[in-house]
Amino acid sequence: MAKKVITTQFKIQAPGGSATPAPPIGPALGANGVNPGQFIQQFNEATRHLNGKVVGCVITVFKDRTFTFEIKSPPAAVMIKDAAGIEKGSGVPNKDKVGKLTQDQLRAVAEEKSKELTGHSIEAMMRTLAGTARSMGVTIEG
Repeated sequence: MAKKVITTQFKIQAPGGSATPAPPIGPALGANGVNPGQFIQQFNEATRHLNGKVVGCVITVFKDRTFTFEIKSPPAAVMIKDAAGIEKGSGVPNKDKVGKLTQDQLRAVAEEKSKELTGHSIEAMMRTLAGTARSMGVTIEG
């Protein structure tokens, strides 16, 4: 029989494959009725291939305190930082540029993120990600 009664649904961001029940993850899980140790073990196993890259996760908790979770792709800003090879974005993005992306790199990020972005085409998603990159101080070449 399918579980139908959902108590709560919430989102967290955690490093893939290396999450710990320490704050802020543990208290958020405990407050919503999820066993932190059990969740962390399952989450780390499911995201082991990501090696510490921050990923989003939607957790659904049922009335009998069981849970399911869905792994999302990393945030767009994290993916842009990885593609550009920078540590962090610029504090003054309109003056200080911190990195560059090619159109091919931007397309690769858009294709990886395509399930979660709204857009009718890859080009539309690339324009959305280009705006995020500009706000981080990353220029787009081409």
